[in-house]
Amino acid sequence: MAAGVEEGAPARSGSNVTVVAGASVGTVFEWYDFYLYGSLAGFITQHFFSGVNEVTGYIFALLAFAAGFAVRPFGAIVFGRLGDLWGRKNTFLVTMLLMGISTFVVGLLPSYETIGVAAPILLITLRLIQGLALGGEYGGAATYVAEHAPPGKRGLYTSWIQTTATFGLFLSLIVILLVRTQIGEEAFRAWGWRIPFLVSILLLGVSMWIRLRLNESPVFKQMVDEGKSSKRPLAESFGEWGNLKLVILALAGLTAGQAVVWYTGQFYALFFLEKMLKVDGALTNTLVAVSLALGTPFFVLFGWLSDKVGRKPVILIGCVLAALTYFPIFKALTAAANPQLAQATASAPVLVIADPATCALQFDPVGKTAFTSACDVAKSALAGAGVSYENRAAPAGTVAVVQVGTAQLASFEGTGLPKAEFDARKAAWTKELGGLLSNAGYPPKADAALVNKPMVVFLLWLLVIYVTMVYGPIAAALVEMFPARIRYTSMSLPYHLGNGWLGGFLPTTAFAMVAATGNIYYGLWYPIAVAAFTAVVGFFFVKEMKGNPIEA
Repeated sequence: MAAGVEEGAPARSGSNVTVVAGASVGTVFEWYDFYLYGSLAGFITQHFFSGVNEVTGYIFALLAFAAGFAVRPFGAIVFGRLGDLWGRKNTFLVTMLLMGISTFVVGLLPSYETIGVAAPILLITLRLIQGLALGGEYGGAATYVAEHAPPGKRGLYTSWIQTTATFGLFLSLIVILLVRTQIGEEAFRAWGWRIPFLVSILLLGVSMWIRLRLNESPVFKQMVDEGKSSKRPLAESFGEWGNLKLVILALAGLTAGQAVVWYTGQFYALFFLEKMLKVDGALTNTLVAVSLALGTPFFVLFGWLSDKVGRKPVILIGCVLAALTYFPIFKALTAAANPQLAQATASAPVLVIADPATCALQFDPVGKTAFTSACDVAKSALAGAGVSYENRAAPAGTVAVVQVGTAQLASFEGTGLPKAEFDARKAAWTKELGGLLSNAGYPPKADAALVNKPMVVFLLWLLVIYVTMVYGPIAAALVEMFPARIRYTSMSLPYHLGNGWLGGFLPTTAFAMVAATGNIYYGLWYPIAVAAFTAVVGFFFVKEMKGNPIEA
């Protein structure tokens, strides 16, 4: 028997480079499609959610982004079953086609101003189709590559699949940056944001051509030839306790923490820079793209390392490091990206002193809430300015006051005022608040000349390193946990529950937590809690699966 070949293992056809490249290129394309929306959330807000207030519109845009994640577990069930019945290759051809067409159509959708509420409904529908497709893509690509990989190199081989999400995000940022710089910010805001969605049709054609040239997985072909493939993959995966227990442990002890670390490092950091620190969008995209380029090779490094020391240690150490260091990293990011804001926050902290009973959550799902109380006027103005504040209770009936350092500015009670009068008073009061903030050193936006770009890139790169630790080995870990006949179905569900729900809703949840409390760092408690939970569950209950035979 040849060295490095397991007894009873099926023959691998095709070169290793062809297999990895063919599976990866399509996955890069799908992630590019999926993350265009996240990268352009601010523009999506303007064109599809303009019927509500600014804070609600941005949360709605993030919710529409998250809608694609919400259905990913259902896509995992539907396409995972097909993958175990129909084959790995055929299934991820279908998912790619669905993703590509949906993305292209997003670029053609009329805006809210043109067709009203039908615009966000159509947008969310397309996001749901994308989410279903992506729910079936990852499990197929990871399984396909792992089932071609030589023994002892599954972590290395599948780590290339893990790079595709970052490459897809990187590609989306580069395309957006190129279009923005070529046509200018005004044109990009008006119509140019559609171009990255439209050019995806070309990438779809190339990706389909490459994947059509691939052969089916040798493990799947052997199962079919020997009559060992599953006839009931859903029932076997989730109806039998032995396998269901593995699914639960894969979610709680691996993918939950991996997901929140991934989305904090690659998406929440982007939102944090642009929305909360008010860094110019093009500069934000550039800094994030550079950090991704520098960090991407570490996916392969940690995938290779997991072949040596095990999947579990690499993933769980990444979760622990993230949980311990997120607060200092994001505070350092504020100091580096917007030093004026950091200095003003330290020297002149902002308080909202108000009767809690008069303060509403700054979130309006249907666009009908006026937010006219004195407290709401103050909080909405501060949220719009990107200023972090603390809440302090005042006696009932007290008019809300904004305190900036030692200076104070009383808000006004707008309830009952005619709309025109309220709008005029709010505009005048917001301008007065802006002067107060300016006098205390709060900048309206980050000064690009003062951004410590090397430090920002380093901090973003450090966040990406955590991502590569938890994400690089995850595909190999999941493939090795489940038997071949139900692998596509079994591994896809915990992966997409973690990444679709816990990870996908992270930007929305974290931003809503910030809006509710006024503390720009408060949203970090969400990924920290989940990552810490995964570290504990994974350490005590998840068995190391490195080197398990995957043919049976």
